[in-house]
Amino acid sequence: MYNKLNTCDLTPRKDIENRIRHLQVEMARQGISFSIILHNVGLFYFTGSIQRGVLFIPADGEPVYMVEKNMERASIETPLKMTPIRNNRDAREILHEKLNKRNICGMELDVLPVLVFEKWKTLLGMDNIVDISPTVRQLRMVKSAFEIDQIRHSGRIVSQVFAKAGEIVRANAKEVDIAALLEAEGRMLGHQGFLRMRGLNQEMLNIYITHGYSGTIFSGCDVPISGFGVTHAIAQGPSIQVLQQDMPILIDYGGGYNGYITDETRVYVIGALKEIFKKGYDTAREIIDDAAAFGRVGVDATEIYGRALRLARRAHLEDHFMGYGKGKVSFIGHGLGLEINEWPVITARHHTVLQEGMVFAYEPKFIFPGEGAIGIEVDFIVRKNGLERVTDSPIDIHYL
Repeated sequence: MYNKLNTCDLTPRKDIENRIRHLQVEMARQGISFSIILHNVGLFYFTGSIQRGVLFIPADGEPVYMVEKNMERASIETPLKMTPIRNNRDAREILHEKLNKRNICGMELDVLPVLVFEKWKTLLGMDNIVDISPTVRQLRMVKSAFEIDQIRHSGRIVSQVFAKAGEIVRANAKEVDIAALLEAEGRMLGHQGFLRMRGLNQEMLNIYITHGYSGTIFSGCDVPISGFGVTHAIAQGPSIQVLQQDMPILIDYGGGYNGYITDETRVYVIGALKEIFKKGYDTAREIIDDAAAFGRVGVDATEIYGRALRLARRAHLEDHFMGYGKGKVSFIGHGLGLEINEWPVITARHHTVLQEGMVFAYEPKFIFPGEGAIGIEVDFIVRKNGLERVTDSPIDIHYL
């Protein structure tokens, strides 16, 4: 029955083993005795399952996945040694012989609530707990062949949704109505239904449709364009605003397949565009083309950001690049994988040297207050001799 319901490939044993081995090497180098993984994304990355439990990874030796719920499903999904538990106290008893107060424990402290952290300090009977989040995020930056296959599948959903958008975007329809139709299309194509984003209060919809005023609103989210939303309780995403002619309509769609996320943006227009929007689009496309030609293994991500900023300045659009005023964001690209905000981040500050197998979204966008917004977003895979597109979806403006 499991195989009839699950149409996605399980994570290969060799991927799980490689991930754990690389983490153990880093743990030994940093003097960490063992790590405890509790966060869903970390569990999935290191076990291949997301069933509730505790993953114990020693710096040397065999890891143990202690499963609280559902043991039967986890036994199909992970190649790791497992043992059932009823609660965290059971996990403490299992680990008792492996612990002493001189040990150093690693945990993903950037996503661990304080109460959970304090509870585990008590359970472990130790104070030497260090943050392994940067180490885990660095490991996850470089994708395996299997992961890239999942990302490509996610990208195929994105391409088909953008093609469908050309058929259904129409004047006088509400942003949210078009979004609903495209979300349904994505689900029928195999979209997993939601996207994961790391961090406190970091929330993300599958689709953002903005045009005119809704594309210019400042957001509490760390994104250049977030939309108005249908309620102030969410304050992002498509709104009830009605689509008008001669105004760029931005569709920012996040694909999701087997845990892996893609994220691209296209422009649709009913009628014609003002010159300021044409200039913004042409500059965004020039920035995309420049990155595709310049980026490759060994390039520092800050160089890519710097080249984009210079092109925006040359077009006299710097004040509108990636936002305006206090709404500006400091990045032009972000890593993709199991979360939509993975590393590398393409900014002026993060000196990350690109490596084979990194995957990132690249999104030059321009926001014109009182007018609207325009831009493009494409996903790249880093290769030795250049950047490779994840999708084959055209980035031309879709005139309707």
